[in-house]
Amino acid sequence: MQWIVTRGLTVLLSLAVVCTTAQAADTAESLSDSQKNAVQLSGVQFATAATGLLGPAARPARPQLSRPQLFGTREAFSADNRAFGKWRDAMHRAAIETAPEATCARSGETCRLAQWRGFIDSLRGRDPRFQIEAVNREMNRRSHTRDSRNWGVDDYWASPLEFLAKSGDCEDYAIAKYVSLLALGWDDGDLRLVVLKDRRLGQMHAVLVVYLDDQALVLDNQFARVVSANSIHHYTPLYSINQTGWWLHRS
Repeated sequence: MQWIVTRGLTVLLSLAVVCTTAQAADTAESLSDSQKNAVQLSGVQFATAATGLLGPAARPARPQLSRPQLFGTREAFSADNRAFGKWRDAMHRAAIETAPEATCARSGETCRLAQWRGFIDSLRGRDPRFQIEAVNREMNRRSHTRDSRNWGVDDYWASPLEFLAKSGDCEDYAIAKYVSLLALGWDDGDLRLVVLKDRRLGQMHAVLVVYLDDQALVLDNQFARVVSANSIHHYTPLYSINQTGWWLHRS
């Protein structure tokens, strides 16, 4: 399995999720068809061969992940997510924005931090399924907005408060849901942001997957309700990530 991780990522990749347009793929012949479609794996910029980057950290998925694997794929795990700069930057901003000592920047403005904290507090102690349904529904109320319109760049991974202020695209919905569930006490190991190919629409996409009661549940800005991963047959996952590490997916 380690060979899959290192061999599959020795190609120089500068990749970004675009949730509204299809992406062409042109990588090395050694990659599988699904990986060839991953021309835009969000936030990953490999300036060196992945063999050297991953090193000894690359290893098979840990025993705690002997749960339903995503969309029928095999997974290879690495604890080293240093290459995922946009993910790491978004997590850093989120930690600062949502820290216990954080306050609204200026009096008189809409305090989205207070609104978000109030929403989180309203869900504390509720049933886990109720929590994920509520988080999915709340974040999905925002309208989809391209990064080029919000930030003037093709791909930007927003923090939750940036998303609540300006909305965003698919990975921004997923990040806001992820951080909200962490704030509710969910374990990081039960949450993953998944970058995937939507074969039906022919475009890249990102969702949050939550593991609950031996199920992989999908929180998707394209679906009004939380659904089981087993019910979705047109998604091909490319990689998934949390603060524990990341997983390369292979069919």
